[in-house]
Amino acid sequence: MKNIRQIELDKYKSPNYELIENGIYFDKNDGDLYVFAVTYELEENEDSQYPLEDILDEFYLHVSDFVDEDAFNTSKVVTLELGGDLEDAQKAVKNLIGKRAYNAEDIDEDGTKYVKLVIE
Repeated sequence: MKNIRQIELDKYKSPNYELIENGIYFDKNDGDLYVFAVTYELEENEDSQYPLEDILDEFYLHVSDFVDEDAFNTSKVVTLELGGDLEDAQKAVKNLIGKRAYNAEDIDEDGTKYVKLVIE
């Protein structure tokens, strides 16, 4: 995925959300959930599942809203809301926005191949 950008959703203008910092909002309806919205472009040979799943695992986040669920599986441009605790949301915003993320094959010292997440 490339061109990872943070966006503001209209729903954040409601009293149910409180801006914390850097486009991260506290969801007052969901106890301890901090959310932010991103849009990105899938690269050649990527699908809507990977590397997104690896990013969610890396930053301990989950997809809290599919902004356009129909486009999620059909479009090269994906828009999602991600959620988690405040520290994880801050770390993700700091490390993802403006970057490129992809899965790359690597080999460990035993010669076993594995896939790793690369953010650059």
